Amino acid sequence: MVQAYILIQTEVGKASLVAETIAKIPGVLQAEDVTGPYDVIVRAQADTVDALGRMVVAKVQQVEGITRTLTCPVVHL
Repeated sequence: MVQAYILIQTEVGKASLVAETIAKIPGVLQAEDVTGPYDVIVRAQADTVDALGRMVVAKVQQVEGITRTLTCPVVHL
C-alpha cells in the first residue's frame, strides 16, 4: 500500500467545496481545507505508485476549482 499527501491550490473561495468533493473519491483517507500556501491537504492511498498517480491525474486533478497539485508520497526510512 502506498500513501501520499496531496497539496492543492484552488481558485479563491473554492477550498471547502474542493475538499468536500475530493473526500468522496475512493482511496482518499482525509481531505482538509487549510490556511497557508496550499488550500487543501489530502491524504490518499493506493495499491501501487502507478495506481496512486492514476488516481491523482484521473480523479483529483479533474475536480473543478483546482489550479495546482503537488503529490508527496510517504516514505518509511
